[in-house]
Amino acid sequence: MTDPEEGGYLSIGPNPWPGMLRDVWGDTDRFKRTYLEKYPGYYYTDDGARRDEDGYYWILGRLDDVIKVSGHRIGTMEVESALVSHPKVAEAAVAPFPHEIKGQAIWSFVTLMEGIEGSDDLVKELKMHVRKEIGPVFQPDIIQFANSLPKTRSGKIMRRILKAIASGTEIGNVTTLADPSVVDALLEERKKIEL
Repeated sequence: MTDPEEGGYLSIGPNPWPGMLRDVWGDTDRFKRTYLEKYPGYYYTDDGARRDEDGYYWILGRLDDVIKVSGHRIGTMEVESALVSHPKVAEAAVAPFPHEIKGQAIWSFVTLMEGIEGSDDLVKELKMHVRKEIGPVFQPDIIQFANSLPKTRSGKIMRRILKAIASGTEIGNVTTLADPSVVDALLEERKKIEL
């Protein structure tokens, strides 16, 4: 248990619940190593969380969604939260992409509030906003405006696809997306961005 407002690993215990993962197909040992052995007696979710002073828990995001920029590690959720705290941003998702000097850099996909148009000035404004919120090292290198993000039918953003777009690698299967045409639009916009 951490002090109020201090981040930590979300682990749940000691009793199981109906929606809990119970095994990994064909690899029970991996399931035990990953979810049950890190904190014996607790189920490790691989999510970061913080507890506020009222005792409520705030999920900070997946701990495996981490970008390492110039030796500094940050969760994608922290950068996304900084972006959506700007009044002109409706939604944001970030992905790492290879950078010759930094190792990894941050590519941001940003959906704007209705009636707001993307511009070079707004890109600069958003970068400065992130600098102010979480620090200059985590300022996105690229901000790509998007009408929508690739999501499953249940509304989950497909980060694998965003990472592939940012790094210029193979997109892979998009059949689980609610609207696969979103990927084509993102790829078309990516062609316009100079690296």
